[in-house]
Amino acid sequence: MAHGPDEILLAEPRGFCAGVDRAIDIVERALEKFGAPIYVRHEIVHNTFVVNDLKSKGAIFIEDLAEVPPGATLVFSAHGVSKAVQQEAQQRGFQIFDATCPLVTKVHIEVAKLAREGYEFIMIGHKGHPEVEGTMGQLDHGIHLVEAVADVAQVQPGQTQRLAVVTQTTLSVDDAAEIMTAVKQRFPAVRQPKQQDICYATQNRQDAVKMLAREVDVVIVVGSPTSSNSNRLAELSRKLGVPSYMVDSPSELQPEWLEGKSRVGLTAGASAPEVLVQDVIARIKALGAVAVRRMDGIVESVKFPLPKGLKL
Repeated sequence: MAHGPDEILLAEPRGFCAGVDRAIDIVERALEKFGAPIYVRHEIVHNTFVVNDLKSKGAIFIEDLAEVPPGATLVFSAHGVSKAVQQEAQQRGFQIFDATCPLVTKVHIEVAKLAREGYEFIMIGHKGHPEVEGTMGQLDHGIHLVEAVADVAQVQPGQTQRLAVVTQTTLSVDDAAEIMTAVKQRFPAVRQPKQQDICYATQNRQDAVKMLAREVDVVIVVGSPTSSNSNRLAELSRKLGVPSYMVDSPSELQPEWLEGKSRVGLTAGASAPEVLVQDVIARIKALGAVAVRRMDGIVESVKFPLPKGLKL
């Protein structure tokens, strides 16, 4: 019989980032202060466990603002929304709390500022992702999406003297750098973000997986299929030659993934709660692992303030 795992190595940092913490906090405080139901446009963060937990407390997740009754309290998800959604919500007279991650808001502000100066934009990101829709929706024209190096050749901006790049905050750092290189080759005068748009938490979790992959036989990523940053962690591990699997809950972990693997690496996307990580640890232990070791890594101390009207 094949041997199961001996040791679990935990990536540091992993799990919740400051933007996710703040977004969940906003929904919970709104429920506390105004009572159920609180309406949330789109999943507050891309994690099934978190969304179901908030549903049980009285949050109602919607995609179309027509589903929200007049006068209700509405929360925008951490991914941000387009100008059109903001305007519609105001016109419908909702009490609005914006849980957009401040690092996404920073990108929106930069887009608005440069657009006033006559810039067009190339956005590096994944088509259909709510963050991309929100950022591209800050303007009604002049923003071109590229998902891969091959897309760069297809971009047809109206002019090239004033062209700037923005990126989705949860991309693969390495993939985004590769696409950025292609953009600079085609448009040498392109303006890059002063600080890269990819957020600190995405960068830190990817760096931690690079360290983790060197020391383990298999990587398990705790995260939901819709979570961009969780998917990037699994992809990165595979690129480094280590088999990697994503689980949304402990029950999804397949024992055969761990057969013959003595050391299991474990990490979690920025929207996955630590309680799930601990449940997955318990499941791996039930399959034979004895030791759990935390890797050294960056300690994150970022905190974002809550919107006015929700501070207790």
